[in-house]
Amino acid sequence: MGGISERGKEIKRRRHRRKKLLLLSKRLKKATVSEKTVIATKLRNLTPGAELIIDRWKLRESDR
Repeated sequence: MGGISERGKEIKRRRHRRKKLLLLSKRLKKATVSEKTVIATKLRNLTPGAELIIDRWKLRESDR
């Protein structure tokens, strides 16, 4: 009757985000400079903590 709870939605979003991050990290290994810029943009759209991930993955240099 009530459907999915807010907590359930939050967990679903988090799992989806984790799955997307895993795919992007795998693509990053073979990525060219232009592809790294695209990956950084996608990270910013995907998660609020994107800047930390960009620094951790060392995408800052290629993002400029």
